[in-house]
Amino acid sequence: MPPADRPAVSTVFKEFLRLGLGCFGGPMAHLGAFHRRFVTRLGWLDEHSFADLVGLCQFLPGPASSQVGFAIGLTAAGLPGAVAAWLGFTLPSAALMLAFAHYAAGAAAPWQNALFHGLKLAAVAIVAQAVIGMARALCQGRLQAGIALSAAAILAALGWSFSVEFAVLILGGVLGMLWLTPLEKGATISYMALISKVLQPKHALFSLAVFLGLLLASFLLPQPFWRFFRAGALVFGGGHVVLPLLQGFFVENHAISPSLFMSGYGAAQMMPGPLFSFAAFLGAVLPPPATGGLTGGLLGLLGVFLPGLLLLLAALPFWAAIGRWQRARAALAGVNAAVVGVLGMAFYNPVFTSAVLDGRDLAQALLLYALLTAARLPPILVVGGSALAALARYFIPAF
Repeated sequence: MPPADRPAVSTVFKEFLRLGLGCFGGPMAHLGAFHRRFVTRLGWLDEHSFADLVGLCQFLPGPASSQVGFAIGLTAAGLPGAVAAWLGFTLPSAALMLAFAHYAAGAAAPWQNALFHGLKLAAVAIVAQAVIGMARALCQGRLQAGIALSAAAILAALGWSFSVEFAVLILGGVLGMLWLTPLEKGATISYMALISKVLQPKHALFSLAVFLGLLLASFLLPQPFWRFFRAGALVFGGGHVVLPLLQGFFVENHAISPSLFMSGYGAAQMMPGPLFSFAAFLGAVLPPPATGGLTGGLLGLLGVFLPGLLLLLAALPFWAAIGRWQRARAALAGVNAAVVGVLGMAFYNPVFTSAVLDGRDLAQALLLYALLTAARLPPILVVGGSALAALARYFIPAF
């Protein structure tokens, strides 16, 4: 847009803060809200530019909706606008997760444990909906379904670890490149005409160098911040897929109990904005000698978001060339299919196994899933209802 028509940085922040307070339902719901607000109503970018931008952010690791918002802010008001957009969209959910961490870390009463169990059952329904929805969208043919099932089988046989999951995603990309028909080319890369005004190739190369340096440090340094950074750098598929990475980094080494981990994940489903804000909860509840508290929460938040934003800055000037390479789009289809298999195993363990302990738990989880999918209730109502039902089961045993 012409410089005279660009919004002020404060306007960008207010627009994204409004969305951060009211966007429930996950990345696809967030992208729909972005489209209505910034394409249809405000005209900050056109249909083709928005489609190109979404395509790029789906290709990169990291939280797609937050990356799209960051890039919209970049177009509207330069790098300060990009930071303002990310802050506005992330602040509400991050603040709520930090507050919940302060409450959950000291929770010991039986009724509080019952409340957390209700949140975990809500997570079962929501993650199941995400797995099935992604399977329908990303495994529309036999080959994609085969890649997804193979990824799940490998994880089931070898157990979860970062190296196994990363190898599964790479294998999915290779099989996609070899087997799958390249996806049809999308809209013209018109976003590049906008972004070239505020981002040059030299800036992109600097961002890439920073990303690679920090990624190397994340493999060498033991502090929790670097674990968050590694999770954010190597996760494909959005917030739900980061779950097994964070679980491996913080639960498998006994830094955080499985119950506390899943309680926080269940609470994150109630929050508006990006699911990656779950990292603020994990950073805040880490016990000594890890940082923990407000500082730990902020470091966790920065660590998990920073890789995706740096990669976005690195990729934007070169996306037009990448988007024209058909085999890159075929490889992406294979990676996405493998992500479905990873999601399926993440749903089984730890989401399902840690929450569904008996027949009543299973009945409640199935009912919650029906309310999400058949009745189409908003996730916040489903999560709140699950928490209330769990409390009712605790106080009224016959319930």
